[in-house]
Amino acid sequence: MTDPLDPEMFDPLCPSGLMPFRVGDKWAGMIVRCLEGGPRRFSELRVPLRDITAKVLTRSLRALERDGFVVRTVHVEPARDVRYALTPLGRSLLPLLDAAREWAEAHLDELLDAREGLRISSRSPAPPDGPAPR
Repeated sequence: MTDPLDPEMFDPLCPSGLMPFRVGDKWAGMIVRCLEGGPRRFSELRVPLRDITAKVLTRSLRALERDGFVVRTVHVEPARDVRYALTPLGRSLLPLLDAAREWAEAHLDELLDAREGLRISSRSPAPPDGPAPR
């Protein structure tokens, strides 16, 4: 039996949307992290992924399963129980996710500055039509 997932395992203020690359969809990396410690039920995954809807979690799990990163196992006895687990291919993503996190932590300020600079420059007035000043 695996330990329960920590409801606070993902920082709600984490700027993961700033990552210039990602594995799968927005939630895939976090789902892989949740499955790192062993098989989990759907309801267990929803604990740390509290902002994900059931529909989106289902879609993300199906995509991970389709790509060979996750396996879905249905047990019918004594009661119906569905669990999701990482495949060896899915486990091979863990070092990649570690490296991506380390890179993001090292370059977070640069990413924020670049995004802020782009946001500010996109709000500056357009140059006037006509010849460029000399």
